Amino acid sequence: MKSFLPPVLLLLGFGLLMSCSSVKVAADYDRGTDFTQYKSYAFYKTGIDKARISDLDKKRILRAIEAEMSARGYVKSENPDLLVSIFTTEKERIDIYNNMGWGWGYGWGYGYYNPWYWGGGWYGPTVTSSTEGSLYIDLIDARRKELVWQGKGTGILGNTDNMEKKEARIREFVSSILSKYPPGAVAMN
Repeated sequence: MKSFLPPVLLLLGFGLLMSCSSVKVAADYDRGTDFTQYKSYAFYKTGIDKARISDLDKKRILRAIEAEMSARGYVKSENPDLLVSIFTTEKERIDIYNNMGWGWGYGWGYGYYNPWYWGGGWYGPTVTSSTEGSLYIDLIDARRKELVWQGKGTGILGNTDNMEKKEARIREFVSSILSKYPPGAVAMN
């Protein structure tokens, strides 16, 4: 009799990987704003300087925003219609899976002559930790100096030792957030 357990475990593992890589996005905006009037942007240095992340990560985020805004037809300008600001938050996320129990099977353990044995075993809860971060992108009407749109992306930050993966994750965050701008537009992703 063939076991269906390995394919099921493979699918569950793939689903878990995909859920960890997703970015949850929310957006809010001023309903009285005509977003078709905005054609240019600039970065709001005062707001960006307050973001509590490294200058290198700020540069990565700003490059990703530039690429997304350019792809949407916005022009970077000295006299912009929109000011773009960012801020971030992060928190440690602890997940506890209560999978306590026991079972039978082969194992490794006691025995001077034979370290392999057949018998029962006990397993307990699994605890994992990860860093969950949020990136906020604020779009401010440059003439009125009022916030007109805010997008927030939240997700697991992932491996920060691999720079390519880190930059790809930042681009994913920015792209996911800006897919909600302008309000009512069809997402480009």
